[in-house]
Amino acid sequence: MQTILGANGVIATELSKNLPQYTQHIRQVSRNPKAVNITDETYSADLLNYQQTEKAVAGSEIVYLLAGLPYKTSLWQEQWPKLMRNVIDACKKHNSKLVFFDNVYSYGYVKGVMTEETPYNPTSKKGEVRAKIATMLMDESKAKNLDAMIVRGADFYGPNALLSILHSTVSEKLKAGKTSQWIGDPKKIHTFTYTPDAGKSVAMLANTPSAYNQVWHALTSKEKITGEQFVRLACDYMNKPYKLQVLPKFGVRLIGLFVPVLKEFVEMMYQYENDYIFDSTKIEKAFNLVATDYKTGIAETLK
Repeated sequence: MQTILGANGVIATELSKNLPQYTQHIRQVSRNPKAVNITDETYSADLLNYQQTEKAVAGSEIVYLLAGLPYKTSLWQEQWPKLMRNVIDACKKHNSKLVFFDNVYSYGYVKGVMTEETPYNPTSKKGEVRAKIATMLMDESKAKNLDAMIVRGADFYGPNALLSILHSTVSEKLKAGKTSQWIGDPKKIHTFTYTPDAGKSVAMLANTPSAYNQVWHALTSKEKITGEQFVRLACDYMNKPYKLQVLPKFGVRLIGLFVPVLKEFVEMMYQYENDYIFDSTKIEKAFNLVATDYKTGIAETLK
């Protein structure tokens, strides 16, 4: 049995599409889970409740932690450590391997390239939370209390990535005949992980015994793309003239007075005001893989 905690999110769905080549026993767990594959088992659970988490994990060889919490710092500070502890303890009890899909917030602002060796140096409150729970997990791994790994992705784009910032600022705008928007400096490099590549990466790594007790970066294109270049590719695919409205930090802060999620996003603006370069050489070399190029990925996203 392989169990997905945080079922039906975009990465969980892409992961689910890849898992049948490794197992026919998949359990989808969330508050309102839905099957992706016809043989999937569904199980409703609140991961903030240990008893429910433990029952959801029971019988699992591999557990994937892909859950999300509302994008609010106070909730992250209160709930993420509790959620991670519940999952770790449940996996230890049932001798399950644990795969945590993470973001790069724990790295903070990085001058240069982000790799698996980049130290944690969070420059945001949300980054502090992610560093705390990642350290919690890998400390258990180092102590040989369980086999675990962290797989990180850059910002997302891809089909049905409805919570991606690019969905609301580029994809939806173009489909509605409106001008695309870019938060921060559109001339800076900004790496994006294509969600089907992320799902493939997680499935492959989780089902490779030698990959455990390490940090990995999900397969991601090495193309050095800027915001302007990303939007140009999207406009070309949609056969629309290139237009771009730029939202600088003060503009995001102003809109944040009325849109709570943007108020929460202000502390992450450093990712869009500086080059953001994410590297996945480790998985590329280990599995002889090549990431989806942006032109192809954007076309699939905008279909």
